[in-house]
Amino acid sequence: MPVSPASPAPELLAPAGSLAMMRNAFAFGADAVYAGQPRYSLRVRNNEFGSLERLGQAIAEAHGGGKLFYLVSNVLPHNAKVRTYLADMAPVVALRPDALIMADPGLIDLVREQWPEMPIHLSVQANTVNFAAVRFWRKLGVTRIILSRELSLDEVAEIRQECPDTELEVFVHGALCVAYSGRCLLSGYFNRRDSNQGTCTNSCRWDYKVKPAVEDASGDVTPAQKVWLLEEKERPGELMPVEEDEHGTYIMNSKDLRAVEHVQRLVDIGVDSLKIEGRTKSPYYVARAAQVYRRAIDDAVAGRPFDPRLLGELEGLANRGYTDGFYQRHHESEMQNYLRGHSESGRSLYVGDVIGWDAARGMAEVDVKNRFAVGDRLEVVHPSGNLDLVIERMENAAGEPLSVAPGNGHRVWIPLPRELPGALLARYL
Repeated sequence: MPVSPASPAPELLAPAGSLAMMRNAFAFGADAVYAGQPRYSLRVRNNEFGSLERLGQAIAEAHGGGKLFYLVSNVLPHNAKVRTYLADMAPVVALRPDALIMADPGLIDLVREQWPEMPIHLSVQANTVNFAAVRFWRKLGVTRIILSRELSLDEVAEIRQECPDTELEVFVHGALCVAYSGRCLLSGYFNRRDSNQGTCTNSCRWDYKVKPAVEDASGDVTPAQKVWLLEEKERPGELMPVEEDEHGTYIMNSKDLRAVEHVQRLVDIGVDSLKIEGRTKSPYYVARAAQVYRRAIDDAVAGRPFDPRLLGELEGLANRGYTDGFYQRHHESEMQNYLRGHSESGRSLYVGDVIGWDAARGMAEVDVKNRFAVGDRLEVVHPSGNLDLVIERMENAAGEPLSVAPGNGHRVWIPLPRELPGALLARYL
């Protein structure tokens, strides 16, 4: 049922591992971003916010543009980090982030005592899956709950009905962990880099081969011998048994979450914030994802029907195949075909950033990220709106004609309208 045009729009919350990501997120429609310090959040690598100066600059820019900045502090700390936490956080809190995203009850208690006015959002790492838990955290002063990814849309709706006075946030896009809401031990097991301390090496996404434990002379496996072993590419000879119950096996990689087709239902439910995962991704990723989900939210609030072309626009992002996770437990075959068809029709690849415009030549300078060539059809992705074009000519710095931009590290010049510096380029596949 279409919603009333007066229905409130949920916040669109985007990841920021760098200033460039934050700026793209806001330019392409995000209302807020989340970022964290390497020591106290679960993203140590590809994180620019290790210094107070850079963090302060980001928060000031966000507030200057009328946007919100949430600081992730969701580490599950051992004693050493607990002892340093308050002293390290004092200058951070002074920068006035709009909320702290936290998971550990001990740290939450410390913050409530030290800074009682600081809003706290409960991280997905806390695994909140029912309304009783939401009420519990509300009593402790938590203002927003980021619900576990393991919930269905109906379960989210029930929590909303039972807890009308608490803000709710859900993930709608990005990587999914094979462990329960990200509490994974694989990385620590393989190379002693603890996922729960922010140093995950994404072990679930390595290259595994499945091998039978026992084969007969022909190489076949008899029904009585169906014991299977995993061998990771870089660890030959280290064979691990695959254990499976009635729900399946959880050691292999998950597809990525894409729930843009469920934005309408989430708006109807009254979810307060829709969240995109990916603090270690690229500025292109956050721009593209924010732009698509911004349009989906605006359409839902205005009562317009879902635009299936949005599915295809997300195919241009690096992904491991898409799933809508646990939101819808059983899919009709017609819906599956509908989703797949539109995903394949709009596939594209990120190929470059427009970084300048040469007035004398009437051409835009492009920092190349992936190969493209004269004759290719590109989509120009820009906050003012996207446009399609076919590359009719290309030049190098000296003005000499080129037929191919070979890949990352090259600069080329192509004809583009003057007003598009800062645009991102994607090649249709």
